This record gives sequence, C-alpha cells and structure tokens, in this order.
Amino acid sequence: MQETDLLIIGTGAAGCATALRAADLGLAVTIVTTSREPGEGSNTSWAQGGIIYRSPDDDPRLLAADIQRAGVDICLDEAVDLLTRRGPEIVRDLLIERCHVPFDRDEAGDLDFTEEAAHSRQRIIHMEDATGRAISQGLVQEVRKHPGIRMLTSATAVDLIMRGVNTLDPQEVYHRPRCLGAYIFLEDRKEVIPVVARETVLATGGLGQIYLHTTNPRGARGDGLAMAYRAGARVINLEYVQFHPTALFHRLAPRFLLSESMRGEGARLVDRSGREFMQKYHELGDLAPRDVVARGIQQEMMEQGEDCMYLDITDKDPDWLHSRFPFISATCLQYGIDITKDPVPVVPAAHYSCGGIAVDLFARTNIIGLRAVGEVSCTGVHGANRLASTSLLEAITWGYQAAEGAHADLALNPMPRLDDITPWQLEQEEVDPTLIQQDWLVIKLTMWNYVGLVRSSKRLTRALKILRELQFEIESFYRRAAITEEIIGLRNGVQTALAVTHSAFRNRTSRGGHYRID
Repeated sequence: MQETDLLIIGTGAAGCATALRAADLGLAVTIVTTSREPGEGSNTSWAQGGIIYRSPDDDPRLLAADIQRAGVDICLDEAVDLLTRRGPEIVRDLLIERCHVPFDRDEAGDLDFTEEAAHSRQRIIHMEDATGRAISQGLVQEVRKHPGIRMLTSATAVDLIMRGVNTLDPQEVYHRPRCLGAYIFLEDRKEVIPVVARETVLATGGLGQIYLHTTNPRGARGDGLAMAYRAGARVINLEYVQFHPTALFHRLAPRFLLSESMRGEGARLVDRSGREFMQKYHELGDLAPRDVVARGIQQEMMEQGEDCMYLDITDKDPDWLHSRFPFISATCLQYGIDITKDPVPVVPAAHYSCGGIAVDLFARTNIIGLRAVGEVSCTGVHGANRLASTSLLEAITWGYQAAEGAHADLALNPMPRLDDITPWQLEQEEVDPTLIQQDWLVIKLTMWNYVGLVRSSKRLTRALKILRELQFEIESFYRRAAITEEIIGLRNGVQTALAVTHSAFRNRTSRGGHYRID
C-alpha cells in the first residue's frame, strides 16, 4: 500500500504536464503507466501532425471561431476561451523553453507554421511528421529527472478506490462520493496494491481500440472512462467519435494514420481513376472538417464498390516530401508504396473521442478528489467534432489547470487513512486467451458495423443487445479470474463500448461525429 498527494494514471502529454506542474508546486506526485517505458504506447507518442501555437498573423478570436465552426457550434465558450488564451503560453513555457522540443524551423531559424483542415491561419508547429513522439520524449525526460515525481511502470489501474464502497467504515456511504486513489496491478509482481491519494487524475487517453479500424495504440481501450463510469462519474458527448479520414489501407499493415498535414500541404483525395471528389461534399474540399471528409470517402467507396480511396501528393518535390514526412514515407515504403510516385490507399478509422468524463476548467469531475485530463475527459473544447491539432494543446493546458486546481484544493482533501481501505482480493482461475480474443472481436465488429460512421436506431438497438449480453459474460468470469492486464482491458473495453452506444442511442440529432440516417 502506498500514499501520495497526487496520483496520475497515464504518461501521455496530459499526464506528464500535470505531473510536472504539480511537482513544481510542491506536491508529492506518483504517476502510473502500463508500459515499461513511460510515454511508449500513449496516444501522444502516435500523434503526427502538430500542435497549435500562435503565428504572427493569428489571434485568439480567430482560433476560437475555427474551433467552434469545426465543433458545429456546441463547444463550451469558456473552455475555448481558456484554451486559446493560455494554451500557446504553455506551449512556449513547457515545450519550447523547458523541454526543448525540436520543432521544425525555416531557413531564418523561425518556427515553421503549417495549416491543417478547417484552420483559417497557418498556426500549427510540428517536428517533421512525428510531433507527438518528440513532445512525449521531451516531457518524459523532464518527468524522469524531477525529484518530486515517483513513477510506477508496468502498472495498470484496475479500479478507483471510492469512499463508502472500498472503505471499511459503513457510515461513509452517507457522504458525498470521494475518490481516494486507485487499485494498481503490478504486472511483474502479479499483485494489486492500493495507492491512496488526496487527489487522483485520470490521463488514460482514448478509446479507439473498441473499433475494428483505428489509428490508436493498443492501450487506447477506454480504461479511464470505464473506471470513472463504474464509480459514478458523469460522462458526456460520447457519441461524438471522430473518425480520421485517411488511414493506410493495406492487408499487411495496421491502420497507420496519414497525417492531416499531408492535405494541409496539398495532398488531394482521389478515386482509383485519379478523380477528385471532396468538393461535392463540402466547399472546403479536401480541407473540410474530418467528419465530412471521412463520410465523403466512405460514400465514394460504397458508390464505386471500392475497398478504399487514395491520397495523392505525388506532384510535390520528392526530396521535400521525404524531409517533411519521413515517418510516413518510410512506413509506406515498408509496404511497397512510394508516396512520391504512388497515390496511397486510405480508409477512415476511429481516431479521437470528443466526449469523455465531464470536467470543469480545473479538470474537476463530479466526484470529490477525481480529475481527468486529455482525451479521457470532456472539457467542452471539441464540441461535436475536434479541430485538427487541438488535442495536444488541450492536454497540456488542462494538465496545468488540473495541477493548479489540485494544489489549491489540497487542504480540502486530507490524506485517506491506509487502514480504512479494503484490501484487494485476488482470484486464481485462469482465463483462456482465445476467449479474450473472441470477445474483443465481437466488441470491435459490433462497434464498427452498428456504432460507426453511420448510425440508425435499428443498428444501435442491435449493438446494445449484443454488448449487454457480452458484458454480463465478461463480468462473470472477471470476478473469478486471475487478474491480468488483458482481462482488465477487456472488462474496460466492453464497458466503454456500452457507454458510447448508449450516448449514440439517446441522441437522435445528426451533428459532427454523430451521424444518423434516421
């Protein structure tokens, strides 16, 4: 059993930014990651395109207008205002000046700004086509050397510790729900320990792995969302799942993301014959918001009976292409595709959850002592559809806000008593890996076919029936099973899939990432 002022679950940009700011303010911080190397496998490390900064001709009001337009005008005004005012300052202070992230620069040594879909200005800075990896490496390096931060690796959060649920005093059930930390599975020791904390921050990333096709890493299965949901946290806007329009389509390749920056730099979406088609779906053509582009590609695939469409950037200088998109170029070459000569086959894939655990401007949830940052949260910034390159900016902004809020509220949340926490009971029954694989396949196919790019009442009703029955089976063997990282993930995955489907079923209005044909 361990104790800490601030427990952070996740080591992406949001978790690391929270940890650094909180430790700078004097809090004792413990940060938990499922990976052996922090940052590996996080959504941040897979991000390609870039992060919003402030170019010389930009203005916070222009950025706010672009965010609202992409979010179909349901973004929360005060959240957008906070992001546009404070976000670029944190990029400068944290990423450029402290972490020394090597963003690309022009011949004069100035930051190189690019434009992405639905932006009215060139305001995005990048490090080639591997911006997320560079940001992750810089943040993790700072976290590692900070004396106020303790790190638990190869450690998976199982469930939140809740007052009145996981405490021995029966009188505590009458108090408001309060999070007291989390039960953490230590993979190397095959042991579950309680880590108690004055404040707990979920920074667990996204949920793309509940879909058959996704650009997300393996661990993005909704862990934090599921834990918070079981604890009674309010979740909102889960129906607004953003599908990235352009993921590499190849029978031997994972659905590797082809950055929106490619279209920002002039790549065109075409069919097999080389005909452009996006202009008939939106006046911005290839630079339309992601949900419009994704549905446009899917519609063309259906009308033409094709398995994919194509992204063509072959009219650009080959040397420039290799230097601007080295990671994409090298990855495509592995599968026999030369982006300087060949249009790249692409399909849409689940990419980003615009909804999540409802939080305020200081990342507080409706549960005392529990905050959420990054993709697992819903700040209101993204509305019904996220504007490109806002996610990393939101992650570090709310990371700072969460840390400062936790520091200010620390006196209100005394350290939980260790002897009041219910110990974890380990079970011993082995689970057949084939069952886990089969259950995951059911989840992924159900979500892709019935809760994907295009939805209807009949499809969503079918999905709810399948997922409810599956959840009952999974919970039954989970309670008897010897705990593993895989069984934890499966339990969280089916809970997350159900939560997304419920939200989609309740909302009968097509908007942004939620598109219903009925």
